[in-house]
Formats: sequence, C-alpha cells, structure tokens
Amino acid sequence: MSDLEPSFLRRLKDRDERAFRELIEAHRDRVYNISFRMLGSRAEAEDVAQEVFIAVFKTIETFRGDSKFSTWLYRVAVNHCKNRIKYLARRHDRDRDELDETTNGQHGAVGAIGGPGPRAPDHALEAQQMETLIQEAIAELDEEQRIVVVLRDVEDLSIEEICKITDLPDGTVKSRLHRARLVLRKKLQRHVGESNE
Repeated sequence: MSDLEPSFLRRLKDRDERAFRELIEAHRDRVYNISFRMLGSRAEAEDVAQEVFIAVFKTIETFRGDSKFSTWLYRVAVNHCKNRIKYLARRHDRDRDELDETTNGQHGAVGAIGGPGPRAPDHALEAQQMETLIQEAIAELDEEQRIVVVLRDVEDLSIEEICKITDLPDGTVKSRLHRARLVLRKKLQRHVGESNE
C-alpha cells in the first residue's frame, strides 16, 4: 500500500474511517520502528506514531501524489521525531532505560544455571544485548546522522527515497550516512574491545 490507489486516496480524503484503519494497519509497524530508532524510547515512539497518524488524518488533502505515499508518510514521521527530540532536549528528559526493558531480569538468569545450558538462550541474549548496544549507539548520533542511518540501514529505504523524505541532495545523504556509519563502527568496536578485556 506504499503507492495508494486513487480510489483509496479518495476515500482517505473523504475521511473514510475504514480506509484510515486500513492505512494504520498497513504502516503502523514501520512508523513505530522509525520513531523508536529515532527516539530510543518505546513510550515516546508509541506517542509519536499516534501523533503521526492523527497528523495524516488532518492533513491528507495536502498529499499531492508527487512522491510515493510512504515517502510522504515517513517524512511526516521524521519531522514529528525531530520535534519530539527538540522537546525532550529542552525538558532534559532523555531517559533511555526502556531500551533494555525486554531483557530486565534476564541478565542473571542465564548465568545462574549451573552448566552452560542450551545455546539458543545464549544466542538470544547476545542478540538482545547487541540490539541494545546498537540502539544506544544510534541514539548517541547527532540528529542529522541518526535520521539517515535509521532510514537507510534500519528501514532499508533507498538513497533516492531518503532524499525525498529529508529534502536533502544525494551527496549530503551519502556523506552523512558514511560519517554516521564510521561513528557507529567506532562505538561498537570500542565496546567489543572493552568486553574482551
């Protein structure tokens, strides 16, 4: 549903609630994922995702079809995230403890068992810890780098689509992406080095 059928778009512009429910169902996960990667907080991501769909409901008539609908939607999501980041920075409310909420209580559980135990839980825990490290590293990037990394490396959008979402030229997107990847690599290598000492 990234390219909306004209009839579906007409239903949205006519404020058809069923069409909006279908739209939310089709794009909810992607909008939430972008928001979570940008903000680093599940609660904030849920709030922003809701705000994005409310904004889409209120402003759907401004969608002219110059780009794919998903591009327009992700631009709305990125702009809402940028506004929330500024708001949180003003409030000094950048608590990212929720990043590991799914691993709370598990850190001691695997090691508490006498033997090495089955490998699958170890791998699951390692994967969760790596996910947390990556999210924390992304959260430490400056806003401009975070946007391009989330859209390209997490959401797997094309450079062309990122240019449309961010309103940036191709070269700027590529250079920010390159710099962001270098920063992430250094942060992750530093952590791996510390954990091996």
